[in-house]
Amino acid sequence: MSTSTTTFAQNERVLCYHGPMIYEAKILKIGNWDETNTKIGTVGPHFFVHYKGWKQTRVSVALPLNNAWDEWVPAARLLKYNETNLELAKTLKNASTASTSKSANKKSGTGGSTGTGGTASSRRKDGRGTKRGRDEDDTNRRPDMKLNVPEILKVLLVDDWEAVTKNNQLVTLPRSPTVAEILHDFQEFVLLQKDTELRDPAVLLPTVISGLQVYFDRSLGANLLYRFERPQYAEIRKRFVTGPNVKVGTEKEMSAVYGAEHLLRMVVSLPQLVSTSSMDPESVGIVKDYAHELMAYMVKERERLFQRDYDNASPQYQNVSRS
Repeated sequence: MSTSTTTFAQNERVLCYHGPMIYEAKILKIGNWDETNTKIGTVGPHFFVHYKGWKQTRVSVALPLNNAWDEWVPAARLLKYNETNLELAKTLKNASTASTSKSANKKSGTGGSTGTGGTASSRRKDGRGTKRGRDEDDTNRRPDMKLNVPEILKVLLVDDWEAVTKNNQLVTLPRSPTVAEILHDFQEFVLLQKDTELRDPAVLLPTVISGLQVYFDRSLGANLLYRFERPQYAEIRKRFVTGPNVKVGTEKEMSAVYGAEHLLRMVVSLPQLVSTSSMDPESVGIVKDYAHELMAYMVKERERLFQRDYDNASPQYQNVSRS
């Protein structure tokens, strides 16, 4: 991502992170926010971007066409449009589709190559792999983790998506139990199991739980929210982190405010996180096993963890979310 010294201009062609991927975009507007006027809970220079090729939508027959994907982003999500960053975008795209390609190749009985040592495009006529082909193979040899999401949780994810993006509803905040409480309860649950197949839970589980909680706090605002939820997130940040009534030392992390709905979004996004990391296969296997165990726990405790009925957003809120 960009450094604090990188500058961007209005109408500039850029690359922009959207979740774990990078897309071409154009800067339409620029703003410099402080705690009194921030729209998404963060301060400093922000840029209103349009992603190239992302189509316009109509939120109501009474409203004009608009692009639901246009959004304000901090400078940290922007990259200069150059060959180096285009290669990075390509690498991330290849990593995210690697597992799908492998699965398709296995089903069709092909290995995705024309013999051992590389693909057809990376091999010369004399049968020897080119240096570029070997470099590309090294680049694409990234950690791969596949999660088997239980059907019950898939249904909850779809219901969550429809409630927020289609029905203009929001999760009640603060939630109870919170992400931090759920992870704490999960840790106690696992440690009480005498026949668990998890590797060294007494040693590894505290580290896994701590890592999941930190990742949630760091990724919520950037990766885990639908656009419709961003004004709510900004208000929550003012209420518990940046607002004038928040005393120093009493600030809350978002894992102490949000709940199972957003935790589940994070868990199913772990494969994308792993694919862009430098984790070794053993560590990937440990994270995968604990993620599956956490999802099983969420299925078991779903009546207690997940909100049944979301809140209806007010017309005023809906107007703010579209601005």
